[in-house]
Amino acid sequence: MTVTYSSKVANASFFSFHRLLLRWRGSIYKLLYREFALFVLLYSVLSVVYRLVLSDQQKRLFEKLSLYCDKYAEQIPVTFVLGFYVTLVVNRWWNQFLNLPWPDRLMFHISSCVQGKDEYGRLLRRTLVRYVNLTSLLIFRSVSTAVCKRFPTMDHVVEAGFMTPEERKVFNDIRSPHLKYWIPMVWFANLASKARQEGRIQDSIDLQNILNEMNRFRTWCATLFGYDWVGIPLVYTQVVTLAVYTFFCACLISRQFLDPAQCYPGHDLDFYVPVFTLLQFFFYSGWLKVAEQLINPFGEDDDDFEANWIIDRNLQVSLLAVDEMHMNLPHMTKDVYWNDCDARPPYTLAAADSCIPSFLGSTTDMGSISFMLLFYFETRFKFYNKKLVPIVSSRLSDILQSRTRSLGILTLFLTNHIPPLPRPLCFQGRVFVLLFPHSTGTKGIPVDDAPKCPKPPAASASRASVLPAVLQTDVQVVGAQPPEPQGPGEAETRPGPIPVQKNAGSVCRHFAAPGPRVRPQLPGNRRD
Repeated sequence: MTVTYSSKVANASFFSFHRLLLRWRGSIYKLLYREFALFVLLYSVLSVVYRLVLSDQQKRLFEKLSLYCDKYAEQIPVTFVLGFYVTLVVNRWWNQFLNLPWPDRLMFHISSCVQGKDEYGRLLRRTLVRYVNLTSLLIFRSVSTAVCKRFPTMDHVVEAGFMTPEERKVFNDIRSPHLKYWIPMVWFANLASKARQEGRIQDSIDLQNILNEMNRFRTWCATLFGYDWVGIPLVYTQVVTLAVYTFFCACLISRQFLDPAQCYPGHDLDFYVPVFTLLQFFFYSGWLKVAEQLINPFGEDDDDFEANWIIDRNLQVSLLAVDEMHMNLPHMTKDVYWNDCDARPPYTLAAADSCIPSFLGSTTDMGSISFMLLFYFETRFKFYNKKLVPIVSSRLSDILQSRTRSLGILTLFLTNHIPPLPRPLCFQGRVFVLLFPHSTGTKGIPVDDAPKCPKPPAASASRASVLPAVLQTDVQVVGAQPPEPQGPGEAETRPGPIPVQKNAGSVCRHFAAPGPRVRPQLPGNRRD
């Protein structure tokens, strides 16, 4: 009976909610069309009587009554009373859903803790979960009209297999004026204790866990029984209902279109059809209908809980878990990521947009800028006589000077938090062309003149993952063969060297050699 439309609104799109307005099952139209038709009929009758039946003197008297009702009808706090009431009902409805009895946790404990694949062990596990399902059935029979129609007597419960004839005799012999849904729970606890004494449950901790889950299940059942017993106070429901219907009874008179010739304030036009009054009735009465439908979710309305389906599902799943699936394990094999430390399941083409990098904190982007700046320095140095010598260019001096102070602080912060590298890490490529677009046309160094660094270990290559994915295509760890030029003009299109200040070598030494960290002194951040 539950109306599900989640797939229809999975993605926000143009008129996505408007498509739901055309549905009938579970809609406001199905709940309200009778009251709405009655309101329109009564309004039309009063309008016809006022216009065609009443005399002039009677019309003047009706007009005074209409103005009087219009003046005082707005003083009824319909919005406040109705809004608070619906909020209370919705919270109560959702709490009842959260307390529906599900035996999943309990059947997992029974299947794993109650040992024995013989017939007695199988009988023991099936009896335990049957007692659990019998408890939920007795609760649903007492709170749900749909379940009560399905199992009107205990004979139907026995016939459905939830209870044996012998158990029914014991159940009926127990004299109690109260609802006896708790009796199967007592049977469950006693049978679990017997299984512990017989060694079917090998540890007292397992028995304690089973009993704790049983108490949790019993709490859910008792909560549903309590919601059925203690409802929203009747006086509050009466106040809300009277407030709504009294307001619209007054609107039948106060919202009539009066004679414009009488020059009453607010009655300059005669539209015959009160459009906004009808909309107001639709919204307020529909609001009240929402509360009427949700105040007891165990009825037979379109949006009530599927109690009968819950009973069927719980019995089938619990018996399957403790019987056929008990110690029935598939053969263990190595997974497809056995030799891969970086397990990444593949994406289909339709789900490619959902492949996103991990969130590393709101300041990650700030650190990435500083990290890319350091790599920019690293890729613009050459080895001469076994020394790392910077290549200076005058074209980028002004650009670097304007960004040094802001990026220098971030660079210092980043270099104090990155652990020392086990081996020198050298990069080459066009990583920082995006940061320094003016350097695109500068004549650079040929590929053959790039610094030759030893092949870094596999752990060093993971540093490239710090960069954004869009930039990793231009990052290459030196150790693999550099790409060959595609033509004689390729060297001319590579970004040129970077201007490096006199004390910028500390940054290069910091990356070029392992060892303790040294705070680099960047241009613009130097202490005089």
